[in-house]
Amino acid sequence: MADLYATLGVKRDASDKELRAAYRRLARRYHPDVNPGDKEAESKFKEINAAYEVLSDPEKRRKYDKYGDQWEYADQIEEARRQRGARFGGNGGFQTFEVNDLGDLGDLGDLGSVFSQFFGRGGGGAGTRTRTRPFSRRGADVEQPVEVTLEEAYHGTTRTIEMLSHDACPTCGGSGEIAGATCHTCEGDGVVARPRRLEVKIPPGVATGSRVRVAGEGPPGIAGGAKGDLILSIRVRPHHRFERRGDDLYEDIDVPLTVAVLGGEVEVQTLTAKVMLKIPPLTQNGRVFKLTGLGMPRLGREGKGDLHARVRVRLPRQLNDRQRALFEELRASGL
Repeated sequence: MADLYATLGVKRDASDKELRAAYRRLARRYHPDVNPGDKEAESKFKEINAAYEVLSDPEKRRKYDKYGDQWEYADQIEEARRQRGARFGGNGGFQTFEVNDLGDLGDLGDLGSVFSQFFGRGGGGAGTRTRTRPFSRRGADVEQPVEVTLEEAYHGTTRTIEMLSHDACPTCGGSGEIAGATCHTCEGDGVVARPRRLEVKIPPGVATGSRVRVAGEGPPGIAGGAKGDLILSIRVRPHHRFERRGDDLYEDIDVPLTVAVLGGEVEVQTLTAKVMLKIPPLTQNGRVFKLTGLGMPRLGREGKGDLHARVRVRLPRQLNDRQRALFEELRASGL
């Protein structure tokens, strides 16, 4: 993958102003409207846009500067390292209990039952006794943003997620150490990360802010703990025709002046088909008709929302002599 700074022709310490200027200069040069039919220019234009999208975002740029081509996996990489730091006392996921000079503890009742929790049977002897017991911890959840169209949100869809799979290190078996030394394969993390693709189903009815949980597809746990989950954070793109409010949809429908005055039928486009809507005589501009059950599916429930069609009376753009005369007659009648 090409270096994003090189794609824009700027240095790595370029300011936001320099990035913006470089992007505009290159975008004008390679824009498809300036180079019609030039596939190479079109490809270059896409590369420029992709580079600027990353470098113009402070958080994405920070990740790119730190992880390069793997910047999209930065959250997962950092989470794996945080989990490594969460191990207790550097003992590879074990808790250590230490008791010194038991004779000075005084009368604590049945010491045998107390210490058996830590040391097992016979743990009440004098002196220092140290035992360890495993402490497992579930892996953290990983969040991945996903963008879908309104049509995909209506029908449900699938997404192929490119992510890092964190598996136990094959060299050290997940301990992070070999013979007391840091494992050279996983650098002590106990896990190795490999890119992989996961196909995920997104159910009908999702909205911006919906979270789709994929169980067991997150980072591994500590000391045999269960894997965390992959969580898809959904964003639904704005639609050119429909406005969404919860499970309901709103759209404007053009109604000819004659139909608004005399009544008739107009065609209404839904997300799945076209339906005919009856317009009563003298329908006013802005009136809203509710088409029951033609909105969005209710996420995790049966049924759908409604479609609200707002009337937009369409006036004629030009009149012939006869039509003008008729309108003049209507005006004269006081209408």
